Amino acid sequence: MNLLITRHDKIGDFVVTLPLFKAIKEQYPTTRITALVSKINYKFAKDIEFIDDVILYNKNDLDRTLQDIKSRNFDASISAYIDTELGKILYKSGIKKRVAPSTKLAQFFFNKRIRQRRSKALKTEWQYNLDLARAIFPEIKLSFTKPLLNIKEKKEKRVVFHTGFGGSSDGNLKIDDYINLARSIKNSSYEIAFSFGPDDEKAKEYIETNLDFEAYIYDSKVTLMDFARYIASSSLFVSTSTGPMHLAGATNTMTLSFFGDSLFASSKRWATVSDESLQNNFMINKNYSKDEYLKIEKRLKEIVDYE
Repeated sequence: MNLLITRHDKIGDFVVTLPLFKAIKEQYPTTRITALVSKINYKFAKDIEFIDDVILYNKNDLDRTLQDIKSRNFDASISAYIDTELGKILYKSGIKKRVAPSTKLAQFFFNKRIRQRRSKALKTEWQYNLDLARAIFPEIKLSFTKPLLNIKEKKEKRVVFHTGFGGSSDGNLKIDDYINLARSIKNSSYEIAFSFGPDDEKAKEYIETNLDFEAYIYDSKVTLMDFARYIASSSLFVSTSTGPMHLAGATNTMTLSFFGDSLFASSKRWATVSDESLQNNFMINKNYSKDEYLKIEKRLKEIVDYE
C-alpha cells in the first residue's frame, strides 16, 4: 500500500494528525506513508521516524504540488482537513481512493466521505483523525504507542511558560498573568523559562522588560523537533491551546493549558495527545475573573509541590 496522508495547515493541527500516521505504520508496517504538509511542518515531518516521505503543499505553486503527488503513484489518500484547492489537486492526481471527512463543499472531490460532525466535539480532534484510518484499514485498532514522539530526554526540574496564541485557541491568560504565575513559584526548586516562537517578538520584549525575578528566555527559533526535545526535557509546559502545547502532548510532557470556553475551542476537542493524567486543562474566556486565575495558580503550585 502506497498511502498519502494530508494535513496542510498549522503546527498543532498537524501534530493531532500524527496518531493516524503512527497507528497505521505500527499495525501495517509495509505501508509506505507520505505526508503532504505546509511549509511550517515540512522539516518537522521529515524528522519523524514513522513518516517515509514528505511532499510540500506549495500554495504558491500548486501545479508543482500536483506533479509531486502524481509522481508517487499513490494507491489511496486520507485527508484529515480539506479545502477546495486540496480537493482539486487530489482529484486531478488520479489517486483512486480518496478519503476525507464529510464536510464543506470540498468533500465532493473525494470518493470516500466519512461523516464525523466534529463540531459536536464528541471526541478529540486527534481521535477524529485516527477514525479516518478505518476507511482503508477496516480492522485497524485505534491505538498507538506513547509517547507519540519517541524523544528520550532526561527530565530537568523546569517549568516552561509559552504565551503565544494558537489558531484554534479562544482562551488565554493575559501576558501579565503569565508573569504572575511564574513569579508565584520563583522560590521553588524549579527553573523558570519563557519560550517564544518566531512571531512572538513583542511578547518576548514585554516579558524581558517586566521580569523582576530570575527566568531563562528560550528563543525557540530552532527546528520544531529541537523545540520538542527542549519541551520533553522539561517538567511542565504552561500555555494556551497552540502548536507548542501539542508538541508537549506528543512528548507526553505534563501540561497546564488554557482553552476557550466554547465547545469548539474547548479541551473536549483540542486536548493533547498525551496521558490524561498529565493534562491540566482550564476553560477560560477573555474576561476571566481573579478567582479563575487563582485556581490556575493554585494548580501550578500543587504540581510543583510548592507552598
